[in-house]
Amino acid sequence: MSMGVLTSLWNRLLSSRVLIVSTLVGLVLWQAAVRTLNVPKFLVPAPTDVLQEFLSNQAWYWNHAYYTLSATLLGFAIAVVFGVILAIVIISSRWVEQTIYAGLVAFNSIPKVAIAPLFIIWVGTGFASKVTMAAVISIFAIVINAVLGLRSLDPDLVDLARSMGAGREGLLIKIQFPNALPGLFSGMKVGISLALIGTIVGEFVASSSGLGYVIMTAQSTFATPRIFAALVLLALMGTILFFVIDVLERLILPWHVSNRQEAAGHA
Repeated sequence: MSMGVLTSLWNRLLSSRVLIVSTLVGLVLWQAAVRTLNVPKFLVPAPTDVLQEFLSNQAWYWNHAYYTLSATLLGFAIAVVFGVILAIVIISSRWVEQTIYAGLVAFNSIPKVAIAPLFIIWVGTGFASKVTMAAVISIFAIVINAVLGLRSLDPDLVDLARSMGAGREGLLIKIQFPNALPGLFSGMKVGISLALIGTIVGEFVASSSGLGYVIMTAQSTFATPRIFAALVLLALMGTILFFVIDVLERLILPWHVSNRQEAAGHA
């Protein structure tokens, strides 16, 4: 990751001062409520209990977080690549749209927890099944937004490109794909969260590593602080991944109207 991306990400996080302050206030109220009402730790632990749990097993938590993050990113990358390819195939043929596109919609309506055991049977209980779940759950949002972007073209622009000798491939590469990038990034923002959910679902069903595994094993022993620690890590992971994609969008698409309007608002 370049310094430009890191700088933009840091500036983006600093601009969320209201969120940071409200989070701190919420933690203080949470701590005060738990201590004042003497809520048992196995029901709702105080923030300090969660922090103590994490600090006492930092390396263990980071190892499980790394496993979850790796599966999420790999599954998400697969979903982006195949999602874009699938979107291009869908817009290329009416017959393909009526078959593959309709099949995707039907498949997306199935609760993913219900199909997770099938992927465990087909792919196994290892890392590959978590990657597969992450890709399968996140690909629909990417395909939908990519198809919308590829189709949302100004007819006059298409006519101009064809009048200048642009063929089907040239039109796709130079006109359609750049035009689809804003929609694709929107799908990626949704998709990265869904990929994280898919990884956790896979870890819930069968795993010996990952934050989903941490939550499931902690549940059986009523180790609630451990569950909260894992949930906090998942929340941080999902937020950071979302912001990374948001920053990449701003760096790659500074010309997009949403970015120009926000830049003007900060000026």
